[in-house]
Amino acid sequence: MTETLFKTPEFHTIPVSGEKAEYPVVRIFCVGRNYEAHAAEMGGTVDREAPWYFTKSAISAVTLTGATLPYPPGTQNFHFEMELVVAIGAPVFKADLATAEQAIYGYGCGLDMTRRDRQQDGKDNRRPWDLGKDVEGSAVLGALTRAGQSGALAGKRIHLEVNGEVKQDATLAEMVWSPAEVISHLSHYYHLRPGDIIMTGTPAGVGAVVAGDVITGGIDGLAPIRLTIAAAEG
Repeated sequence: MTETLFKTPEFHTIPVSGEKAEYPVVRIFCVGRNYEAHAAEMGGTVDREAPWYFTKSAISAVTLTGATLPYPPGTQNFHFEMELVVAIGAPVFKADLATAEQAIYGYGCGLDMTRRDRQQDGKDNRRPWDLGKDVEGSAVLGALTRAGQSGALAGKRIHLEVNGEVKQDATLAEMVWSPAEVISHLSHYYHLRPGDIIMTGTPAGVGAVVAGDVITGGIDGLAPIRLTIAAAEG
């Protein structure tokens, strides 16, 4: 066994509804602009030629539902984005749609918490979005439900509330790219495997939160999600 200079962190795991074993998160891929109305509210348009992506660190970004997250440094405009999370359950590479569908282990609710001002800096200056998107604690994940137990996705409601007030309210049918289409496309660039999750984009209605706010959200048939925003550290 290789001796290391310091103790390395372990991967986070997500509970699976009705099961004892949990799902380890190794990589996080995120789909950009997968809802037309959200793209419009951000001043952009969807790319109907192909989906596109950014990533988050699985070690530092994962936070489980029910947590309290300090308001992050370096932003004055911290936004919520409610999303469907797809967990990969089998190796998949250069997959067709049928193979991509079969590779799905399960689905869950997630929040892509975003430093919107830092993301806008990236857009304005044609630079990467890392400071806006790969934020510590910013991939908030709820329990997974196995794909065979969740039912058909297309008409399911996806919603988010801040302090009980509805902010996002849509259906998964509004996604430009379905989970299978995303997996098929992404698998032509990466060897996807168990431990990879995909956050599939957010509907319209995103907005800022402040310390003391409580975010709740859900997708029909899946375990709900909850996050409390605390005061900034230091």
